[in-house]
Formats: sequence, C-alpha cells, structure tokens
Amino acid sequence: MKASIKDYLMLHFIVLIWGFTAILGLLISLEALELVFYRTLIATLGVATIFLFKRQNLLLPIHQMVKITAIGFVICVHWVLFFWSAQVSTASVCLAGMATTSLWTAFVEPLFNRTRIKWYEVALGIMVISGLLVIFSFESGYWLGLSMALASAFLAAVFSVLNGKLAPNFNPYQVTFYEMAGACLFSVLFMPIYGNYLSEDGLNLVWQRYDWFWLFLLGGVCTVYAFSVSVELMKRLSVFSINLTINLEPVYGIILAVLVFGESEKMTPQFYLGTGIILISVLSYPVLNYWNRRRKPVRPLG
Repeated sequence: MKASIKDYLMLHFIVLIWGFTAILGLLISLEALELVFYRTLIATLGVATIFLFKRQNLLLPIHQMVKITAIGFVICVHWVLFFWSAQVSTASVCLAGMATTSLWTAFVEPLFNRTRIKWYEVALGIMVISGLLVIFSFESGYWLGLSMALASAFLAAVFSVLNGKLAPNFNPYQVTFYEMAGACLFSVLFMPIYGNYLSEDGLNLVWQRYDWFWLFLLGGVCTVYAFSVSVELMKRLSVFSINLTINLEPVYGIILAVLVFGESEKMTPQFYLGTGIILISVLSYPVLNYWNRRRKPVRPLG
C-alpha cells in the first residue's frame, strides 16, 4: 500500500503527541515514580482491553514472557528519569537531553549487534557533545535535570535496540503489553526505596484536581493510541521517513512547552544554540545513514 499525505500528517501528529509527554509530566502533581506507575498501569489495561475487544490471544511462552517483561524494567527507569528531569529543571531542558536518543542508538546498536561504528556516527557524536557543552556552560543550574535526561536517552536507546530484536518475532501489541506490565511491576517494587530515600515527601499515590484527566491522556492517548497508530503507519511508510520525523519530537516538545508554560520555559540564547547543534546532528544522522546505505562501492577497472 502506498503512503498518502494523510499518513504523513498523521505521523507528525503522533510525534507531536509524544512531544507533549514532558509537559504532561509537569501538569500532573505526582512525582516521577508515581506518575510512571499510573501511566504503565493505564497502558497495560488499555492494551489488554484491545486484545479482549479483538478476541486475540495475549499469552506467550513463559521464557519469552519473562524476557519481554525484563525490558519493561529498563523502560520504567527510562521514564522515571525522563519525568524527574522535567520536574527538577524544565520541559525544554529535558527534551534537549532526550534529543540525543538516536545518536545513543548509533553507538549502542553496534555493541549489541557486534558491528562496526560508522565514521559519521563518531563525528555526529562529537557534535552532540559540543552542543551539550554549550548548554552546560551557560545553564549550569540545570545540570541535574540535563544529566537525568541524558541517562534517560541512553536507556531509551537500549530498549529500542532490544525491541528491534523482538519486533520480527512477536505481535507488537503483545510486546507492548508485557513491557508495560513489567514497567508497572518494577515501579511497584521500587516504591519502598523511592519513598524512603529518594523522595523528599515520601510516596504519594493520591490524585489532585485534574490529575486523573492528564494521566488518562498520558496513558491512553500518548501511549496506547499513539503506539497503535504508529504500528499501523509502519505498514505504509518507510523506516527512514518514520525515524526522520520522530527526530522532530524535541522540536515540537520545546515549542509546546514555551506555548503552555510561557516565561518559565524561556531559556537563554546559548541554550537554544546548544540545542540547535544537537538537533542538527540528530536530523543529519538518518540522512547520512540513508546516503551511506545507498552508496554503491566503486568497482576497479579491468
């Protein structure tokens, strides 16, 4: 099936939704771990409802179930660091750090697949580091939030590579269900440590005012709906076009953060300079990768 203009517009809409997640993390009154617990719980129940409605089998062999659930632990820590980063700094700082995910992937993937790192990946990695140095030099007050975002981006790269290995062998909705269930389980197991040693106010699972609405928006729309639509679009759009568009998530997120929160999200010109350097390198990666794959080796004459 050929892709239509509607498909490309829908892809940008999904990326816009994903860019809104950091903002939701600030709108919800809950701390990072409690927020992730509710997000993964709602997502798990949402995917289970889809399987129930379609009358499809959700069960997998035990060893495969355990393997996929374990990846959910990585996702849980990734999301906790993601929302924690936004809460201790700003949504813009969080998204600037998350913009490094695709370049982390460029280094993590060769380690898992035992392949060589490409020269342009090293060059773009150096470019990202220079952008981060610019941000750290002028926004030292946000070093904790940016560090958390970088760690979150690294974990995002790890589980995306692991998911890439699972995708050909499993129904993507089954993968999502067990990963969300694993992330929810790990958040519960981590609650005593988080509540006693890492959170100033202790564990708090009580919703305030409109938290229920933002949480269902986060778990239902940003997770279950966005994922299901993205899977459907993969049937018609190339991986290259999808990855290129997903790289725009930090751009959409930073713009939305400024529109929603106004002055509190406005940063120094040096922050946007550093973020711009990171985004240029991120957007350059899929282009260079595509060019490298299309380039044919030169055959010797004679």
